[in-house]
Amino acid sequence: MKYACLIYSDENDAVANPDPASPEFQPMMAGYVKFGEESTAAGVNLGGEPLANTSSATSVQLRDGEIITTDGPFAETKEQLGGFYILDCDSLDEAISWAAKIPHAATGTIEVRPVPDFSQAG
Repeated sequence: MKYACLIYSDENDAVANPDPASPEFQPMMAGYVKFGEESTAAGVNLGGEPLANTSSATSVQLRDGEIITTDGPFAETKEQLGGFYILDCDSLDEAISWAAKIPHAATGTIEVRPVPDFSQAG
């Protein structure tokens, strides 16, 4: 089963999201490299990407055939979606075990959500 691991944290929190020029940034990135290497070696990592800050987001809606765009994210929240991984795990428990190894689990929240397989839906 595929699981999306959605990485949330307060993008304005200097501890959770250190500036790339700060000394805290390299250890955090090393944690992500380690997670990537371990999860890839285990055969569960199907990919993942970071996301730019919410200030670069555009929300899109289609209403009565008209495209409506709004600057910023869809919802105002304390924590913002900062990236994701797609993992192929045998169970939710296995996905949770991997999610706990994502560095932002220590300072933010990792939401684990099954990815439905609609390939047989026709």
